[in-house]
Amino acid sequence: MAEGGGGERASGAAVAAPEALRAPSGTRDVFISYASQDAAVADAVVGALERAGLKCWIAPRDVVPGALYADEIVRAINEAKVVVLVFSEAAAASPHVGKEIERASSKRRRIVALRTDAASLPRAFEYFLSESHWIDVGSGGIEAAAAKLVDAVRRHLAPVSPTEPNVPLDRKVAAPRLRWVLLASAAVLAMALAYVFEGKFWVSKHVTAEQQALVSTAVVSDKSIAVLPFTDMSEKKDQEYFADGIAEEVLDRLAKVPGLRVVGRTSSFQFKGKNTDPASIGAALGVAYLVEGSVRRDAGRVRVAAQLVDARTGSQRWSDGFDSDMIDIIHVQDTIAAELARALQIAVEVDTAPRSSVKSPEALDAYLRGLQSLARSTREGCEAALANFHRALALDPTFAPAAIGLARTYAFIGSEAWLPPRVAYERSREAALLAQRLDPKSPTPHVSMAEIHTHHDWDWAGADRELKQAFALGPRESYGVQTAARLAAARGQWDEARQLAVEAIELDPLDADAQGSPGFQIYLGSGDFAEAEKSFRRALQIAPGWGAGQYFLGTALLLQGRHEAALTEYRKETLDDGELEGSAMVYFATGRKAESDAQLAEAIRHNGPSWPSEIARVYAFRGEKDRAFEWLERAYDARDQDLYFIKGDPLLKKLEGDPRYKAFLRKMNLSE
Repeated sequence: MAEGGGGERASGAAVAAPEALRAPSGTRDVFISYASQDAAVADAVVGALERAGLKCWIAPRDVVPGALYADEIVRAINEAKVVVLVFSEAAAASPHVGKEIERASSKRRRIVALRTDAASLPRAFEYFLSESHWIDVGSGGIEAAAAKLVDAVRRHLAPVSPTEPNVPLDRKVAAPRLRWVLLASAAVLAMALAYVFEGKFWVSKHVTAEQQALVSTAVVSDKSIAVLPFTDMSEKKDQEYFADGIAEEVLDRLAKVPGLRVVGRTSSFQFKGKNTDPASIGAALGVAYLVEGSVRRDAGRVRVAAQLVDARTGSQRWSDGFDSDMIDIIHVQDTIAAELARALQIAVEVDTAPRSSVKSPEALDAYLRGLQSLARSTREGCEAALANFHRALALDPTFAPAAIGLARTYAFIGSEAWLPPRVAYERSREAALLAQRLDPKSPTPHVSMAEIHTHHDWDWAGADRELKQAFALGPRESYGVQTAARLAAARGQWDEARQLAVEAIELDPLDADAQGSPGFQIYLGSGDFAEAEKSFRRALQIAPGWGAGQYFLGTALLLQGRHEAALTEYRKETLDDGELEGSAMVYFATGRKAESDAQLAEAIRHNGPSWPSEIARVYAFRGEKDRAFEWLERAYDARDQDLYFIKGDPLLKKLEGDPRYKAFLRKMNLSE
């Protein structure tokens, strides 16, 4: 049974012009990028271009009423053939202009820049505009420059003869090659108002009302931080996995600093590619500071730029840039973490002491590719992750992070039954023990062992020992706390499980697992079906494809007697994750036994070998105790991981008075 995406099986309205003024979709020649302070110049540019017969797209004029700003801008850039940038000091400092130019460059759109003042070119712009066509307003004024602009745009739009080379325009000049500086200027200015609204709208959909109220009333600690995904600044834009991996490693190092609350990767990476302002991100995550950065990798050298931004004001607290080769990149990650901690006035000594460098740059590259593949939470992604983690260890047998990656990947595969659980969890155990030997001070291998003891071994005391060791070695992080919550719930310790679930959500508020897992681990087991429903809806709001989320939601509705609503949710689920089993229970509850029999027979054919515990649940719900116990024994023999939350399972309620049920709990080392 899937338990959720990342761990286990798991606007504002724009002011729009009348339709007669809006260029028809798909026919726009030019997209206009500008800072709000340059609106008058942008309007003059649009006027000149449209008088020349060129169709333009400009916000807010051409934003479809009711649409999200960011979506409309992405669509318009994709459709345009040329992008005109009104470049000024305001544009150089504008995050949303930078994102538009990056998007245009990634889509290989021609960019014509109209320079209106003596603003210097930030590194982020320099990278995307180095080959662009530049026109200076100069002493001739906007009218003379607009005439040149019209000519330049027309020439870019003109079809190229297949017999002639695409020769650069005679007026095309390379933008000045400035020193590679940090991603942002001295201060991160606020985005345009519409972008603020759009960002807050997205955030509001992904944060519960309780969390929003908590954020608005609670004092956010000055010792709280989130690491956002780093930007890939490589020439071919093919190093996203590397940039993500560096950001994740910096986050991991920060999480080990005592006294610092670090939001988990799942939540902070929710903002990847989103035009959301720092204040909205900080409010959604409940943090005072954000880490932003970029990575550029070229010919064996790596340049990492990072900055610390005060989410409440948008101001920059710290920034620096680091050059290294691949061998020393781990030292760069450690240095960034230490510098960030010091910027927050947190003493760092042993906790951020440099680690041993990876011995092979190819090993590090394989490891970071593995992290990106694992994050996809798919069968293909896990297969790619295993290949990369194994390669990393083959290249550097002492590289503990690769062993940790193997342990987590095999555990995920075991939870999904993509390999027989006995095989997958034993391989996970081998990798976790190897990681413990390679890095005795790391808490993560102990959390992996606790996960194996909980989901596969049903060794509750062993899981408890491993978690205590993990928490003694370093600060509590979301992976460990969620594992502790599962252990408490498996033992029927509902109050402790609730407290741990709340802690996990605080550490990773936009993690669908953190939000949804308490639904089946705690609220269904303790009989709070309405709260379970809320938990599942929150998880599905964050990640619509979360694990078997529709199945769990259907079950919460079924147990509340809302049969039609439950059937609707079950039918949204996949065959692998509960559509058949859920439908069989609804049909039985509504007196349609023949249909229930048919669905159950199909469920046995499709899922019986890989998910016997769920067949047992359906039989138990139907009151067929002998068949239910038969399938529970099959689940035990197969080490079906979903047995770990058998205690209090409401679908097994009809079995609880049977002596065989108590005997089965004892067999699983659970109290009656």
